Parts: sequence; C-alpha cells; structure tokens
Amino acid sequence: MSKRDYYEVLGVQKGASDEEIKKAYRKKAIQYHPDKNPGDKEAEEKFKEAAEAYEVLSDPDKRARYDQFGHAGMGGASGFGGGGMNMEDIFSQFGDIFGGHFGFGGFGGFGGGGGSRQRVNRGSDLRVRVKLTLKDIATGCEKKIKVRKAVTCTHCDGTGTKDSHSTTTCPDCGGTGYVTRVQRTILGNMQTRTACPKCNGEGKIIKDECPHCKGEGVTMQEEVITINIPAGVAEGMQLSMQGKGNAARRGGIPGDLLIVIEEEKHPELIRDQNNLIYNLLLDLPTAVLGGMVEIPTIDGKVKVKIDKGTQPGKVLRLRNKGLPDVNRYGTGDLLVNIGVYIPEDLSSDEKKIFEKLGESKNMKPNASAAKNFFNRFRNLFE
Repeated sequence: MSKRDYYEVLGVQKGASDEEIKKAYRKKAIQYHPDKNPGDKEAEEKFKEAAEAYEVLSDPDKRARYDQFGHAGMGGASGFGGGGMNMEDIFSQFGDIFGGHFGFGGFGGFGGGGGSRQRVNRGSDLRVRVKLTLKDIATGCEKKIKVRKAVTCTHCDGTGTKDSHSTTTCPDCGGTGYVTRVQRTILGNMQTRTACPKCNGEGKIIKDECPHCKGEGVTMQEEVITINIPAGVAEGMQLSMQGKGNAARRGGIPGDLLIVIEEEKHPELIRDQNNLIYNLLLDLPTAVLGGMVEIPTIDGKVKVKIDKGTQPGKVLRLRNKGLPDVNRYGTGDLLVNIGVYIPEDLSSDEKKIFEKLGESKNMKPNASAAKNFFNRFRNLFE
C-alpha cells in the first residue's frame, strides 16, 4: 500500500510555515489520540501516520529531501525509514506538542498514566557515505557496510544494572522522571515541569551498575548492516534506516542510520539529472558519408547509425537509455553530442585530395547551411 503525501496527511499546503505544520499536527494528534479513541485501530493508524508526517516536515533537512525526492528520499518502498513510528517514539519525541507533559487537555499519555510517563532516552544517529556507480544507480543495489556503533548490552539487556534488585525509585520525583516547580510572577503562580535532575528523567537510580557496560546499558561493537539502495538516487541524497543508529542508554529508542550517496564518475558518460550525455567525435569521412559507430551505455556498447552529411553540434537521442527517476516517474535518455574531428597534419597526398575536393561546389556551404549554422550558435547566447 503506497503512503499518502505527508502534506495531505496533515492537511497543509506544500509551502506551509513551521508553525502551520505544528498546529496542523497537534489538531490531528488530538483528533486521533488513542485515549480519545480507545480500541479504534483506524484512529491509531492515523495517529501514527500524522506523527510520521510531522517527524519529516518539522525537520528542515528531512523536509528538503522529501520535497525533492518524495517518499523515496525517506526510504519509501525501499525500506528506509518507512517502518512507521510506534507509540513510544511518538510520545517521547513529540509529547511537548500535546501540552502539559505528554497529555493534552484531559488526555494522558498513551495507555493512560495522566502525565506520569518517564523520559525515554534516544540513541544518536550514525552517518555513513556510500559510493555508487552509474550501474548501481540505474538498477538499484544492495550494499553491506561495517559500522562501529553502540549496541544494547547483552549482559544486562540494556538496563545498566547488575541485577533486577539494583535499582531504586528516585526519591526526588517519586519515579515519574519529572519534578514540578511553582514560581511566583506578576501574572500569578506559574507551574513548570522539567526532567528530574537527580535521575535525569529516568525515574530510578541505579545502586549496582552492570560491570560490562558501567551502567550505560550499551557497549561498542562492529555490526554489518545491509542497505538496499533504490534506483535513481543522486549525489548528495540522504537516505535513512530507522533504528539502525546507536542504541540508547538504558533501553531507550535507537537512533537512525543516515546514508549519504556519493556518485562515482563514469569514464565516458556524464549525468544530467536523469539523462546521460556522451560526446561523440566523428572522423571526417564518417560525418560526410555516414556509417555505424559504437556508443557506450550503462548496459554496454550499442551501435548507432550516422546519417551522411551529419553536422557538428547535432544531438542524437537514445530513448530510455538514461537513469530511472527515484520517484518512478520514468527513465531519462542518452544524449549523444556529435563533434567532427578535423585533422591538423596531412601528408602531401592527403593535401592534394582535399585541394581537389575544395574545388567542388558540393564542398562549399550554401546559403541554407550558413543560415542554420548561424542560428544554431545564436541560440546558445539568447
């Protein structure tokens, strides 16, 4: 099932401001919040869909990639970041938008709790660069990369504790992870809620740390990750794999793996968006008499017919021999720019041949040819 456009999900125009996007998301979140629609699976999915749309459109870098490449830029059908968001992701990342703690109005966090949810840690993102050939880009490919990253400690299952009896409830926040302060102002008493400084918002304090991870819940290891690159990606494009970044301290949400595309230069072909360009230099006899020449493509050499009397500057178009569009809107063409090689050094016999040819009227440009030549170059500067 294809995803809906993120702007359509939130009900805003593509040029909407950050504040308009935030307001639109809050409206959708309130409408489809699980506490307001208990047991309604459709409402829950729309709640997640709105959160996923806001997660992209509220981030300037992600929004720019989405505007340029659509869902493929975020992963889309290729498996990048397309796994959707779970409730823990949503309330940990966007809870402040709902007002209060993680609730808004009369609604608490997902599953109730009335604002007693503890803060959830999030692991940092990893960024890697992947070099691709034009062949890789044309067909899409699978790449395996080795990264050194934080992973969940297997000895304590990410809790950071020596055993199940190694934690105690934080005395300052009573296990909620947050403390409330009241400050007197000219407008009256103002109440604020912040993460508990004693337990860093976790609601508990470790008495005996896991000796393997020193209480962090994560250790550093090398991991081989398989990346599926969609066809049609471009230099500088950034893809993301949700949850493949660094693991979070003490059982939180892992970060993402960000894949930056680097494009290797082809020895003969030049990329121009989805089109490819090849500069063909003909010898004079072939340009005059015509013939067959070989042209390189991504899939190998192909033979192309050159008409007799082919002029320098002519462009041949080989349909669908370019690169596919990353959003699957078709395939580009291979454009062959024709030039003609004029020899600089001639033997005496060759000179005599050209001198003889120069006497022929057919070798001299006529008025029509001169006009076409003039117009071709004039168009370059207009």
